[in-house]
Amino acid sequence: MNKLKSMIEGEVDKLEDQFKGTGFHDARAQAHHMKHKFGKFFNILNPNHRHDEEHEQATDRKRTGIAESHRFESYAPIRENNNLKWYVDALDYLWAVSIALDQAQEVIYLADWWISPELFLRRPPFDNQEWRLDQILKRRAEAGVKIYIIVYKEVNQALTCNSAHTKHALESLCPEGSPGHGNIKVLRHPDHNIFENAADMTLYWAHHEKFIVIDYALAFIGGIDLCFGRWDAHQHPLADCHPSNFKNDIFPGQEFNNNRIMDFQSVDQWQSNEISKSEYGRMPWHDVAMGLIGDAVYDIAEHFVLRWNFVKRDKYKRDDKVDWLMLEGRTGEDEDLVAVQRPKFPCGDYVQHPFRPLDTKPRGRQGTVRAQLVRSSADWSSGILLEHSIQNAYIEIIRNAKHFVYIENQFFITATGEHQAPVHNVIGSAIVEACVRAGKEGRKFRVIILIPAIPGFAGDLRQVEATGTRAIMDYQYKSICRGEHSIFGQIKAQGVDPTQHIFFFNLRAYDRINKTPALLKLEEDAGVSYQDIQRGIAETIMSDSVHPTIGKEGDKGEKDYETTAGEIEEKIERLRKFERRLEARESDEGLFSKDTVAHTTMLHGGKMSDEAWQGDPEGEKENFVQEELYIHGKVCIADDRVAICGSANINDRSQLGFHDSELAIVMEDEDLMDSWMDGKPYKAGRHIATLRRELWREHLGLLPAQDYDASREPNAQPPGVCPNKVQEGPENDFVADPLGERLWDMWTERATVNTEVFRLLFRADPDDNIRTFEDYDKFSPKGSKQGHLFDPFQPVTQIREQLDKIKGHLVWMPLDFLKDAEMAEPGLQVNQITESIYT
Repeated sequence: MNKLKSMIEGEVDKLEDQFKGTGFHDARAQAHHMKHKFGKFFNILNPNHRHDEEHEQATDRKRTGIAESHRFESYAPIRENNNLKWYVDALDYLWAVSIALDQAQEVIYLADWWISPELFLRRPPFDNQEWRLDQILKRRAEAGVKIYIIVYKEVNQALTCNSAHTKHALESLCPEGSPGHGNIKVLRHPDHNIFENAADMTLYWAHHEKFIVIDYALAFIGGIDLCFGRWDAHQHPLADCHPSNFKNDIFPGQEFNNNRIMDFQSVDQWQSNEISKSEYGRMPWHDVAMGLIGDAVYDIAEHFVLRWNFVKRDKYKRDDKVDWLMLEGRTGEDEDLVAVQRPKFPCGDYVQHPFRPLDTKPRGRQGTVRAQLVRSSADWSSGILLEHSIQNAYIEIIRNAKHFVYIENQFFITATGEHQAPVHNVIGSAIVEACVRAGKEGRKFRVIILIPAIPGFAGDLRQVEATGTRAIMDYQYKSICRGEHSIFGQIKAQGVDPTQHIFFFNLRAYDRINKTPALLKLEEDAGVSYQDIQRGIAETIMSDSVHPTIGKEGDKGEKDYETTAGEIEEKIERLRKFERRLEARESDEGLFSKDTVAHTTMLHGGKMSDEAWQGDPEGEKENFVQEELYIHGKVCIADDRVAICGSANINDRSQLGFHDSELAIVMEDEDLMDSWMDGKPYKAGRHIATLRRELWREHLGLLPAQDYDASREPNAQPPGVCPNKVQEGPENDFVADPLGERLWDMWTERATVNTEVFRLLFRADPDDNIRTFEDYDKFSPKGSKQGHLFDPFQPVTQIREQLDKIKGHLVWMPLDFLKDAEMAEPGLQVNQITESIYT
């Protein structure tokens, strides 16, 4: 790569000598000349390579003028009177999406980082076969709905999401000659071949957006991909072992995942899974998304059309099976805003969207929320000049907050100024400004931030393989509290105590695997392990595929794997044998205990010490498991008045604009409700305040465990069917005042107790008692079984009594973790080249 760059730079010097005395000094003319001489290779030195000709620059000027007239310098204006609905965790979200997709009449736009065609949008899967994603899309395509999908094309050496399988599986749903043929189109972007696409050195960057548009009538946006590993309920079960009835299986095949133990493997072989449900718990997943109806839907659609046309021009311009999209309201003089300089005689048709006139869609007053779309986007991702309106929105929202800022995010890497290279986004500076101003005014002000305990998927943080994860954590600690330029350091330098204003937390959960002596005896009688049964269950639930047997397919279309009918029959026969043994013992009294005890941390969930267990009581101990509750949502709430939710993390990758592509929505509800703030009456935005209350009640264990059947649940319906329903009662009143002292006492007390119990029973890491790697080995010796009890000799009655104390999922973030060690030593994984990956 360096040799190539040196070669081009040498040629630049030669050309400059050639141009001397010729009058050919104009930089743009030189660039144009070199573009034709060197083709895409020259673009390594010219990152805005698509913006050096007059017609391109005319479009850029138009876009710039539009953005400058909008708040946050966004491509989209503020849209009044939208109907917004929040979804906390994927059970409700995916149920609502399943309804909306199945009702599509004209067109579906879907953009995700990862899409799993075999994803069940409703659970348990055995009873919801028709609600698998590929089943739904097949039905709609056969009904004439046009389905357009853009998915991130991963770097195969780094990620296992296999977008080639996604494309092949979905486009094969309606083969030639069948109803719906050609109605599903999937584009993957970007390419990662320097010889084909030197213009876009995007080996590091991803399309990270997650959104859906249906019929230009409603949309979904947030942090939830339609892929394996995201489905979860408020109680966040870790266990999925069902010896009494395999039809209760919730996470079949690849759905049962714990990245701390093993990343997804061969996702095209979606029935198989190498993690045994009788040995380990899954990694629970917390997320947030929005559904909306109103004028803001059009702005999401416009962004999709821009990206579609850009990918078409960038990768598929000679493929007449891929159409160009024309957008109503962006035709004529404004067509170039979404056309991305389409050629006059293109391959593929021009297709007008929406199919029916825009005035037939839900426009105008649909609700009470002022909404605005913001994005991180640039030349490589959308063919446009740089936009980082998401960062602008975060900074302004935080800077203007008067009472509190609440953040949930997968990462927290940010700078307070110009002295924290290689980190460049300055959300941290806005936090410092808000806290210092409140401190000097003597005003109560809190910034409460929840991020994952471990923001990556390393098994053991001491291993070499975890160097990248430790690098991310190192940048986070330097952003938060380590060094004079950290947020804590900058606040303290201005005479304000940061510990009175900023608080960091993680989430953690526990469960019990229902691996009883009765199950062990059944395994022995049937001559088969539960892990084999687990695979057989997945075959039974998932093998009736609507798309052909899909192999592991590369870009050239070769298959190197195929599940044979004989292998499936063999697995199913093993399952049937287990079932027969099970049926023969069903009459045995007290044979089975509950398949999960996650409900015990939630409202009215009872006590762990009251949960039944069959067989030797001491044998129960090996079945208790814990894991970090992975925070994946990207939401920021200020003063119960304004919120932002989308796909963007708090790091340079998501915030700078020219790295990962992102889309988010800023919301302010004009429907003000009576509430409280610091003990005083306060008018809060209904949509914003109810979202914050729902989140806090879940984390505190003040919500009941969810039933997996959400057919009667208002919060699992699409927007327009019904508004969000808040569970009224003393618990809702208790969390109404975000600055209330009784609430804060419970918040901090539960975080403290939960942290102590997880430390005592499981030696859960990271932990404040681990300040060096030597401490690490003493605290949690290497080789211990991931997620299980630390002391197997502690009496089970004492363990149960300790677990009774855990309520909700809050734990303190250990700000002293490895503070006296070099967390990420420089080397092959951590260096000047890779630092932008981790920030």
